[in-house]
Amino acid sequence: MRQQLSDWLEFYRELGIEEFYRREPGSSAIPATTDAAKATKASPPPATLPQVKQPERPAVTPMPRESSPPPKSVPVPGPAAQSLSLFEAPAAPRREHETLEEIQSDLGDCHRCRLAQGRKTIVFGQGNPHAELIFVGEGPGADEDDQGLPFVGRAGQLLNKMIQLAGMKREDVYICNIVKCRPPGNRVPEKDEIDTCSPFLYRQIRAIQPRLVCCLGAPAVRTLLGIKEGITKIRGTFYDFAGTKALATVHPAYVLRNPREETILREDFEKIVEFLGRK
Repeated sequence: MRQQLSDWLEFYRELGIEEFYRREPGSSAIPATTDAAKATKASPPPATLPQVKQPERPAVTPMPRESSPPPKSVPVPGPAAQSLSLFEAPAAPRREHETLEEIQSDLGDCHRCRLAQGRKTIVFGQGNPHAELIFVGEGPGADEDDQGLPFVGRAGQLLNKMIQLAGMKREDVYICNIVKCRPPGNRVPEKDEIDTCSPFLYRQIRAIQPRLVCCLGAPAVRTLLGIKEGITKIRGTFYDFAGTKALATVHPAYVLRNPREETILREDFEKIVEFLGRK
């Protein structure tokens, strides 16, 4: 029970709520007409967190937050591209027009999920804070965990090669992942880990406001676009996303395991060049 209560309080602490009202046992409830009573109408924690059952439940005043559930992503037929309705991230406390530095400061020395237990370094992201193009991968690997930078291993070297072939430099773009800590054994991030970390990714995208978001691999496609189809079936397709465009393509690590498939990555990068109007 103590652990459940601790988890429940930690949920509100992350929302910025530090003070609670608690009436004494046996005392009458505060009339509904008072301001204090209005303050007690707090939403319960998300279903994924433990529910605390106790005689007196503290009343709280919640911080304003986005609560509308994300609409389903429904493809719209079209000859050249498909379109998705806006797929919103889970609500996260944030200010309008925040900077990447503010988001990283809010992330802090994060221990919000179990990935923190095995990581060496948080890999927040790297690149131009005003980039036209964002690359979103799956999660940090061993090299990234050591250096604290995204895509610096063999997959990163291939990504750098493709960026150069597209007539750009690494510092021209922004690179990040759907989770900021390395999953054990480089496994695919699990749903609860993605749900915990992805709000920071969405805030990064909002802060940068790119023209194009390139999803590298199936986990990034599922997280950002809500699409569960095989990546080889939808790669090279543009989607409407959060007021901008998103492109699905294979992860560079896939090409390293299947060298003959480098043609796929080259073709999709040619589409990126064409979209951005570069030579």
